[in-house]
Amino acid sequence: MPIWTDAVKDAILRHITGTGSPVFTRQAFIASQMGAIEAATRTSGRTPTQTLGRELQQLRDAGLLEFLQPGTYRWLGVMPQREPDFPTNGIFQLPPHPEAGEPAELCYGFEAKWLQRAIRMADQWIIYQGSGGSHGRDYHAAARVERIDPDPNREGAFLAKIARGTYLEFGRAVPFELDGMIVERGLLKVAGGLDADLAAQPIRVLSRADFDRILDLGLVTEGDLLPRTDASEDMPSANIVAEEPPPWEGPVDRTVMLVNRTVRDRQFRKRVLDVYGSRCALTGMKLLNGGGRVETEAAHIKSVEAGGPDAVENGIALSGTIHWMFDRGLISLSDAGDILLSRKINDLESVERLIFPDRKARLPKAKADQPHPRYLHWHRTECFHD
Repeated sequence: MPIWTDAVKDAILRHITGTGSPVFTRQAFIASQMGAIEAATRTSGRTPTQTLGRELQQLRDAGLLEFLQPGTYRWLGVMPQREPDFPTNGIFQLPPHPEAGEPAELCYGFEAKWLQRAIRMADQWIIYQGSGGSHGRDYHAAARVERIDPDPNREGAFLAKIARGTYLEFGRAVPFELDGMIVERGLLKVAGGLDADLAAQPIRVLSRADFDRILDLGLVTEGDLLPRTDASEDMPSANIVAEEPPPWEGPVDRTVMLVNRTVRDRQFRKRVLDVYGSRCALTGMKLLNGGGRVETEAAHIKSVEAGGPDAVENGIALSGTIHWMFDRGLISLSDAGDILLSRKINDLESVERLIFPDRKARLPKAKADQPHPRYLHWHRTECFHD
């Protein structure tokens, strides 16, 4: 039974890595690893325990396991190197097609084999990377892990709970490879070249240098918010206000930047305006002020105060007036993008002339960029005045 053989060997290595000793008891091994073995082999009930006994005997016959006394064994294979237990930043790699369930901004699910590594990331900042799908292999968001809990819906699996209000999508996605160089330098072998096995691991330790590099590439500045439009290119440079570089105050702590509201709003605005083409989703307007900056604003659907994340699926591009009405519950959206108008609007006729005649919002084509129903539902039930 190759699947069982691999599952038991992996479980033994996890167990002795966690304890730091090649000697283990059958009872302790079953208590810590049986759930993960059943999940890996897709079995449950009494049979797995019997099969486990046969697999342990086969490992003894192969010279990889020594029987010391009833219920006690010693692993004779190569002792895996135990990872340091100090806190660290990390990478959480998302699957190409995430399963339905709690979103990435709330938690991250993983198998028991990655538990010891994930524990080191509790109360630390991690970076999300795609593994295909809409995000490709880009690094696209950061969040702080609050704690690690058992997954109540999957035996032998765990959840990394994300601290409320910390999830932040970068203003621009960071490619896996930039100018012919791997951005995450920790994935390079000593002799050169990519360590493909390490790159495929869903949870990875991230050096502080790699963490800072990815954030520097992903976090946009105020200057990045000035669109390169024909109108702005024709304007005299004197009309464009440039940011004064801040005085040098020593090395920048990127984790401080990640909780700064101004920095977070800047990333959110860039992501939302990019996917909406800087046009108001309800009116189609795209106005520029005297400095070439678009008048359209990025609105949170579920407010930040209520725990709404700084993510494009919790955002929508709105003109200033429509944003004001949206935040005060005078306008909302159905899950299908229908524009809902409150009966409390005192000048309904003027508002109807302002929005699209068919009362349909113009949303991004990519489903991942559209407002998520859970946030629209919150706005309709907690904010909108029907």
